Amino acid sequence: MKPARIIILAVAVVAAGLAGLLAMRISGVKAPGVVETIVEKEATVKVLVSAESLPVGSRLNDKSVEWMEWPKGGIAEGFITNDARPEAVQQLAGSIVRMPIFKGEPIRAEKIADSSSRIMSSLLPSGKRAVATEISVATGAGGFVLPNDRVDVIMVRDPKDGSNPLTENVLNNVRVLAIDQQIQEAADGSKSVVGTTATLELTPDQAKVITVAQQMAQRLTLALRSVADAQEPDTVSADYLLHGGGKGEVQVIKSGSIVKGTTTLQAK
Repeated sequence: MKPARIIILAVAVVAAGLAGLLAMRISGVKAPGVVETIVEKEATVKVLVSAESLPVGSRLNDKSVEWMEWPKGGIAEGFITNDARPEAVQQLAGSIVRMPIFKGEPIRAEKIADSSSRIMSSLLPSGKRAVATEISVATGAGGFVLPNDRVDVIMVRDPKDGSNPLTENVLNNVRVLAIDQQIQEAADGSKSVVGTTATLELTPDQAKVITVAQQMAQRLTLALRSVADAQEPDTVSADYLLHGGGKGEVQVIKSGSIVKGTTTLQAK
């Protein structure tokens, strides 16, 4: 390219730049600047949480709990914070877990019991009773009933007149506290607990009902319920058994078929 053309091109570029600056000054428009975005971090508070999944009946220690940063706006009533209880890890050592606690879940007072409590009594909610009943593989859902499962208690008995056997639900949707002396579920959830005694969580009236049913029944069978039924009421029971008799709905087994009917039952 000839020097003359280079000089002309350079002059044109400079002239264009000067024209642009002049136009911006005349119009009053400022050159765009860099916008800085400032992100404010929400304040946090240390909350005591579970460092691992804790089954019912386990005890807290310095390895099973830890402090975790928690958004201050997300603190709910009942959370244990480092500001309020800095010595909580030492204070709660040995406390018994009353309800399952998952890893990372905040430790709350209603889910644990004092370390000085006896294990079974600490697992019972206020107003409930622990009552044991004999079971076997045949009467305990094949051994698949585990602590914290929900069951119906079915009474099977032979009438005095020698007619067909009668079955009846005497308790519905009650919680299993323990199988024999085991109060924890299987570690991986895949093993069943085959025992000879099931301890049930009952109301005082339900405790009386099962006591009467144990005397009347040829056998008591536990029918395992779905976990989806956990929120259903568990206070339904055959209350008429407490009065020595009454009318209740029973199932009559005849030739392999179940015939529903209403009959008068008398305690032995």
